[in-house]
Amino acid sequence: MKTILPAFALGLAFALGLTSLAGPAFAHDFTLGDLVIDHPYARATPPNAPVSGGYMTIRNSGTQADRLVSATASFAGKVEFHEMAMDGDVMKMRPLADGLEIPAGGEVILKPGGYHVMFMQLGQQLEAGQKVKATLTFENAGAIEVEFDVEEMKPGGAGGHDGHSGHGG
Repeated sequence: MKTILPAFALGLAFALGLTSLAGPAFAHDFTLGDLVIDHPYARATPPNAPVSGGYMTIRNSGTQADRLVSATASFAGKVEFHEMAMDGDVMKMRPLADGLEIPAGGEVILKPGGYHVMFMQLGQQLEAGQKVKATLTFENAGAIEVEFDVEEMKPGGAGGHDGHSGHGG
């Protein structure tokens, strides 16, 4: 005997299936005015490491640029924004003294080897699977607390932070 499910039941099952797939992708966004902070994450640290890097994508759907000007985190004594860039044949890192501009209608990607958050003077080891909170402050939009997923460092130091141990603060 063949059973035919009503179209409503099939549609509901399909919608629930899509929701369960899409849920995690949307669960880790934070919105502040015209800004969306997508998937903030920090790198797990080995024991006694003094620093970790933080990454995310910040989108600005507004008509006015904004600027990420400061951050604080209870697990870090100091938080800075840094840029890594090639200077001839040498990759150099420098703090961004004026913060990081988020262009109107655009986005900025903070990722290993580029712009990133430096969590310095760590008060604890960051372990994969943890969630840690930091407050990001923007020039126009104000402040927002975001939760960073702590993820494993890629093999071979692909996180781009092996050279940061000299940053004691």
